[in-house]
Amino acid sequence: MKKFIDENFLLTNKTAEILYHQYAKDMPVIDYHCHLSPDQIAADLNFENLTQVWLYGDHYKWRAMRANGIPEEYITGNKSDWEKFEKWAETVPYTLRNPLYHWTHLELQRYFDVYDILSPATARKIYDECTAKLQTPEYSVRNLLRKMKVEVVATTDDPLDNLAHHQQIKKEGFEVKVLPAFRPDKAMQADDLPALVAYITKLEEVSGIAITDFDSYLNAMKSRHDYFAANGCVISDHGLEQMYAENYTDEEVALIFDNIITAKTLSEVEVLQFKSAMLYHFSVWDHEKNWVQQYHLGALRNNNSRLLESLGPDTGWDSMGDFQQGPMLSKFFNRLDSSNQLTKTILYNLNPADNELMATMIGNFNDGSIAGKMQYGSAWWFMDQKEGMIRQMNALSNMGLLSKFVGMLTDSRSFLSFPRHEYFRRLLCNLLGEDVENGELPDDTEWLGQVVKDICYFNAKEYFKF
Repeated sequence: MKKFIDENFLLTNKTAEILYHQYAKDMPVIDYHCHLSPDQIAADLNFENLTQVWLYGDHYKWRAMRANGIPEEYITGNKSDWEKFEKWAETVPYTLRNPLYHWTHLELQRYFDVYDILSPATARKIYDECTAKLQTPEYSVRNLLRKMKVEVVATTDDPLDNLAHHQQIKKEGFEVKVLPAFRPDKAMQADDLPALVAYITKLEEVSGIAITDFDSYLNAMKSRHDYFAANGCVISDHGLEQMYAENYTDEEVALIFDNIITAKTLSEVEVLQFKSAMLYHFSVWDHEKNWVQQYHLGALRNNNSRLLESLGPDTGWDSMGDFQQGPMLSKFFNRLDSSNQLTKTILYNLNPADNELMATMIGNFNDGSIAGKMQYGSAWWFMDQKEGMIRQMNALSNMGLLSKFVGMLTDSRSFLSFPRHEYFRRLLCNLLGEDVENGELPDDTEWLGQVVKDICYFNAKEYFKF
């Protein structure tokens, strides 16, 4: 029987095989957006077993297990790690055609040289073999990164973080760059006043700046932005339902902030005005430092209030939203561009209905100052699968320049997720190979090979200045 996921997996033509094996396969990995824990990298942790490295915190897998009728006690509950893995193995055969099926077996092969198909029949053997390997020095988290040829990791960090783990990693001379990214979403959550007031109190402590009005709040936030820059940060990131660009005056926002710190109820318009003002100031600071700003747009979060209350956020209760994205994106970027304060920007959409919108919006603000200043980001979250990646690349190809694309990222909390870069690279090479075989692109392997290498690695390296 033919081995599942062989060397030409997803490569359906000879040109694709050449492009992948000769140009894409061995390129280093720049993972410019993920949710890996810097404390685990600093500690060079060895996970105790396969469940801990694979299932802890992975709401992709949790959603699949729930859909398969697995009780919560085997997912986030108090069952043993083996029992949880056993239920995951029971679920995997039913994930066929879901990206989890491909990712599961790619990760078993690439990290552990395990080529068995995961099922209840193979679960014990796979669990024991992988767990034994994970307990060896070769499988510490730093060596897991080395194994995948990772060159740069950009984590996602709250402005209040002291970045001590990043500092330790750098001091110890780890050759993989582990850099922070500035994620200030909690600093603008005016629709949750108790949480925002608590955040402001913590910001006072961390910054050493007394926060009595909006100007002092901005000064305290700016001090954290400066602190991140001093610790190697060159990226900001925002996870938003949609862009906020409500009209406001400085006087209005000052009054809104006074109401926030005195816990007075805000109107819906005031919430939007505050968020809009904060986003604008963050973007101006990013431009001053020549950072790259990222906007992840369109998630409808925390839909299941009953289970959210018992399990908390980021446990699998989010979905695609259908927010109107275009007008506010245009308004926000136009304001910044009008004063020449629009920095390098990456847009990600969660709803595929917005693909062409995003791909054309970036073209409005590419000003020729640098190649690919405005980027349509890789397929994100629910779109991070075969069809989603292809649709994103097709939209970018049709509306802009695929050749200037900064490529793939993991957006993951798992140290075993780096084969997603391989998955993307195979699809990219196959897409170009199909065009050659169909006579839609010239059969010039050297030229196409360089484009592939650029998208896989060199574009990101130049764009972020890593």
